[in-house]
Amino acid sequence: MNTFNLSILLSLAVAVYCVPLPQLTEQDENFAEVCTLGYLKKFFNLTDETGPTVRRGISPVSRKLAEMQRFFGLKITGALDAETMAMMKKPRCGVPDTKIADFSTFGNNLKWKKNSLTYRIENYTPDMSESEVDDSIEKALQVWAKVTPLRFTRLFSGTADIMISFSRGSHGDYYPFDGPDGTLAHAFAPSPGIGGDAHFDEDENFTYRSNRGYVLFMVAAHEFGHSLGLSHSEDPGALMYPVYTYRDPDTFILPRDDVKGIQSLYGPNPDTVGPEPTAPPTPDACDSNLVLDAVATLRGEMLFFKDSFFWRNHLQSNTLQHSFITNFWPNAPVNIDAAYESRELDSVLLFKGRKVWALSGYDLVPGYPKSISSFGLPETVKKVDAALYNEDTGKTLFFVGSNYYSYDESSKTMDRGFPKRADETFLGLSTRVTAAFQYRGFAYLYSGSKMYEYSLGSGRMLRLLDNNYFLPCNKF
Repeated sequence: MNTFNLSILLSLAVAVYCVPLPQLTEQDENFAEVCTLGYLKKFFNLTDETGPTVRRGISPVSRKLAEMQRFFGLKITGALDAETMAMMKKPRCGVPDTKIADFSTFGNNLKWKKNSLTYRIENYTPDMSESEVDDSIEKALQVWAKVTPLRFTRLFSGTADIMISFSRGSHGDYYPFDGPDGTLAHAFAPSPGIGGDAHFDEDENFTYRSNRGYVLFMVAAHEFGHSLGLSHSEDPGALMYPVYTYRDPDTFILPRDDVKGIQSLYGPNPDTVGPEPTAPPTPDACDSNLVLDAVATLRGEMLFFKDSFFWRNHLQSNTLQHSFITNFWPNAPVNIDAAYESRELDSVLLFKGRKVWALSGYDLVPGYPKSISSFGLPETVKKVDAALYNEDTGKTLFFVGSNYYSYDESSKTMDRGFPKRADETFLGLSTRVTAAFQYRGFAYLYSGSKMYEYSLGSGRMLRLLDNNYFLPCNKF
């Protein structure tokens, strides 16, 4: 594949192809069909010969939809649904998502043959001050320099290895930008000429630190990974994952997957004394020692939370989706303490410290976050360790240390006579509950890397299970 053709593969894009509505009018369906075909053609190599519509169930289109759903860990239906359309709207990179792997390179020896590279900022965006753009670009390049022998020198005139510019529409490389909420940027793999160059869409709102827009540092760091020879990773915690994710530039550390990828091309930084700080690895469902932060159900799915990530287990299709919490719920906290599904609010409630967030669909419920004292928990309770909603009684149990409280969802009051010791109700429980949920009439209490199955009626322990009993270990 030549470098020029790589351009379209390397664009960070917001795919505004469809409206994620659970109920679509016939007009909306027609619009969604056309837009979805455009998405599948651009990112999943759908050809014109595969049929004119999605709604009529033309099998090649269904196969492409299933391919997309499989890649992103969605429920595999081969049909256009609200969740699939919502994924199509997410900020993402334009590389066709046909390969599922850890870090990936472009192959064919597409890398720089030297370690000293130059860059030049040809113009600036009015969204930020020049000094903010300079700082963002320099720090984005240093992300890669810190872990490799690569060194970057800025030029103020002439042609550099990496030419950086902000443009609108057609800008001379046969891959025009498409206005607001379209392509964010694109870059070219290493090679002579246009190779390594990075172009940013001036119609987007780039920011220095705020998440009200696209942080230039994050977009540029991802693009420069392409400029240096990296393709995409299937690790949702990696910088080179296709979907754009806001992260604080001041605390950003290059994830391990990206470090392994770039060092496979250029080797480690020879000037480093001692190990370079790296981000913690993305939580692995196959880790037998994994300790989950929280578990909850939501509309028939299971949600497993760990650090900044969560898994969604689609039980009917046994598909596991792994993503950043804030990619799904922008207003949600991370590193949460507890979670449960509120049938009253048709929402999932997330607890962190003395606050609770209620999230319906992708949105924060008005009036939240609230204090956990709104449930009637005493001020002495600084955090909830786990929460379990009992759909048979309409009660929610809040586990705090070795005790638990019982909250009546219907009357919105705390039951009298609580707290009680957890081991008096759940016989044989000898350690603190770290996560909990109900499934098919049974209570599942997590303690560390183990899970206890209880009869809710008798409180008798039935089985001791591994924590990934409901969290399938899917290795690609």
